[in-house]
Amino acid sequence: MNVLIRVICLILFLFSHRYGMAQQPQVNYDESKVPEYTLPDPLHLPDGHPVHSANEWMNDRRPQLVRSFEHEMYGKMPGRQLTPTYTMLEEGNAAFAGLGTRKQVEIAFENQGRQLKMLLLIYLPKGVDRAPVFVGLNFYGNQTITQDPQVILTSSWVPNNDNFGIDANAANEASRGVRVSRWPVADILRAGYGLATMYYGDIDPDRDDFTDGVHPLFYQNGQSRPKDDEWGAIGAWAWGLMRIMDYLQQDPDVDADRVVLMGHSRLGKAALWAGAMDPRYAIVISNDSGCGGAAISRRAFGETVQRINTAFPHWFCTNFKRYNGHEADLPVDQHELIALIAPRPVYIASAEDDQWADPTGEYLAGVNASPVYALFGKMGLQDPRPPAVNQPVHYDIGYHRRTGGHDVKMYDWQQFIAFADRQFRAVRQR
Repeated sequence: MNVLIRVICLILFLFSHRYGMAQQPQVNYDESKVPEYTLPDPLHLPDGHPVHSANEWMNDRRPQLVRSFEHEMYGKMPGRQLTPTYTMLEEGNAAFAGLGTRKQVEIAFENQGRQLKMLLLIYLPKGVDRAPVFVGLNFYGNQTITQDPQVILTSSWVPNNDNFGIDANAANEASRGVRVSRWPVADILRAGYGLATMYYGDIDPDRDDFTDGVHPLFYQNGQSRPKDDEWGAIGAWAWGLMRIMDYLQQDPDVDADRVVLMGHSRLGKAALWAGAMDPRYAIVISNDSGCGGAAISRRAFGETVQRINTAFPHWFCTNFKRYNGHEADLPVDQHELIALIAPRPVYIASAEDDQWADPTGEYLAGVNASPVYALFGKMGLQDPRPPAVNQPVHYDIGYHRRTGGHDVKMYDWQQFIAFADRQFRAVRQR
């Protein structure tokens, strides 16, 4: 019996160290305790050769960085593309008191005897021919973003939430409209933009289980989890955002050249990765995306690589766990993720009280991505000091830090719309 107990303890010890489950260090919220670090230079190739031009960036450095992020952090998406089936489930011509129209589209994929169905909700402003559109994933189902009774309840697995009346992992009428504060649809429509949203659990349920969602559609025989360098949940959600863009490109009511991708928190991480991988998104917005999103990993401030990999072991590829407590060994950091979006505009939004997401680290990622934008004649963030709270900066890399905590507020949307207006107006004036 004693031998058996020792064996079990040894297995638990090895497992905890393999997957970053050893005792966590105390959370650091003190700038004076941020470790000294040196960021990898986005404008130097691994052999030390400097990148002097936009052409060298696009053809040499950028592909190398994409491979590094794929192999070490987010995991590789499948190279194979599946043919979607689009089914218009419902249309309404008088949404939001006549401000807009509504479409509900099922996007379905089949492969290897498995099927995936994703429900896309689209609102478009009336009187706008080929409207620009904001795209964003939501956390509890399309029915949560609006009181609109016509919006179809998601049939996918949903996390239980007592505050939203969700139990048995199933959406119900009690959850309708519980997240309207994050999605000011009427204001977006009044500004002349549409909104396309999808429940992220339609793509891949947010739990450490790779037997459901999109992953099994691409498994090899006998496979039940992604390989060490293959996509986790964030990669899957990014894949879903790319499939939304596939649909919008063929919708005649949408201006596919003016589609803005926005994501909050973990979905901000997915938005940045999707925006880096899919150049069809004209603008990419990260809201409070923190560790694994916009925040510099090497700062080890707030949430760290070890903490995120321990709490959410399914988000990133398995290889990323090698850097638990060893951020300095990462061959890339998040400023280079921002740089992968160049020359397209990117906006980074933080919140003053959301120290877990490291607002300063998010800002510094934009600062350190700016030299890449300069190759294209674009203006990034020049001042190493973050702007004052509620004092937004709207260059080709934009930033604000608002009052409040981890959320999406009307102030955020006002800045997103203003930023998009400025960028699209600049394009039209060229």
